[in-house]
Amino acid sequence: MNRTAIHAAFSDAPHEAQAVFRTVMEAMARPGRILPLQTALASPPPLLPSAAAILLALADFETPLWLDGALAETGAVCDFLRFHTGGKLTAQPEAAVFAAIADPQSMPPLGGFAQGTLDYPDSSATAILQMEKLSADGWQIEGPGIHGCTRFGATPLPADFATQLADNRGRFPCGVDLVFATRDAIAALPRSTRLTGGF
Repeated sequence: MNRTAIHAAFSDAPHEAQAVFRTVMEAMARPGRILPLQTALASPPPLLPSAAAILLALADFETPLWLDGALAETGAVCDFLRFHTGGKLTAQPEAAVFAAIADPQSMPPLGGFAQGTLDYPDSSATAILQMEKLSADGWQIEGPGIHGCTRFGATPLPADFATQLADNRGRFPCGVDLVFATRDAIAALPRSTRLTGGF
């Protein structure tokens, strides 16, 4: 590996990683809320800086990573994530703790990722989906962290994604947690979120 060619990570790793971690946790605690996430991190394309920052803040040598084709086929992305997280890349989505997806329309079904077990639901996967747009309209959602109900939309996604989300909620307390990232914002839908309209 030519480490001189690897993109730099956070310039102030402890503080920047903590700030990203807090933003992700706030997004998980308030499903559907769009939060700003700006970082000076220069990640190798097609990995967005926001998605890279999330992975660097959450992943480590104990958390296998799965990358979709657009990312896995880019050597600079693989080298960047291996070097800065220490995590191992896996070709099996069901074996990953974190999944990074640059082309959501071609992503595997949510049921193909690690679901956790009733004894260890926290062993399920968290998927980071790169988005072109997040919006405060679209699906109507309810659940923990939402006062009454709210609306959330993200594009692009598979045509059957609403059905996948409903199935994902049906596996609760197992299931996959989702983080959506644009270039400068994130939102999350934890597995506890219910779709109640707009699909």
